[in-house]
Amino acid sequence: MAMDRSQLLLVGLPLFLFCSDVFNLFAPTPSKPNHNHNHNHNHIPSLQPQQQQQQPLLDFPAQKASGGGIGLGNTVQIDFCASCSYRGTAQTMKNMLESAFPGLNVVLANYPPPLPKRLLAKLVPVVQFGMIGVVMGGEHIFPRLGFATPPAWYYSLRANRFGTISSTWLMGNFLQGFLQSSGAFEVSINGEQVYSKLQEKRFPGEIELRDAIGKRIVNTRVVDGF
Repeated sequence: MAMDRSQLLLVGLPLFLFCSDVFNLFAPTPSKPNHNHNHNHNHIPSLQPQQQQQQPLLDFPAQKASGGGIGLGNTVQIDFCASCSYRGTAQTMKNMLESAFPGLNVVLANYPPPLPKRLLAKLVPVVQFGMIGVVMGGEHIFPRLGFATPPAWYYSLRANRFGTISSTWLMGNFLQGFLQSSGAFEVSINGEQVYSKLQEKRFPGEIELRDAIGKRIVNTRVVDGF
């Protein structure tokens, strides 16, 4: 049965190809391309000079004559907390303001925490490495400090050396990050404060900040014009 099918396939395939060739031979020839297509194709080059003549009309003399944008001469400064991962939000606000007010100068800067927190943040690494050094070599450190034997809490820390070192490192990093963060997102234009996250306890909306900056720019232009 398998041989019969294969034989039928070998015989039927050439017959099918022969019949298709005969059909294509006596089939009517395809119609010629439409005359309108040739007509349009022939007239395409004639349209190119007209397009070339119209290209200079695409310039915008009003924009060139203005010499700048609505925000020209104004500077917006965004002071944000760099250790709080606010840089992405500040960059988004910068791009929004520059696109809304062409010519506006937007400056990004870090807003440092108060001085006491900065001093404590610098002491945290000293405490970290001091604790790790005591755990690793306390039996040699305490005699030099005048102690005949290490205190009892040293042995409790030394019993779980790995846990003590890892906990000291993690807690120190967390405390240092907390002391270095200010949580600030302050926006000012030409030295005048527009928005303060420290006072409002929230981030400004894009529309809210754009409207506030726009009002300051309009007032500045009115005063200068007056």
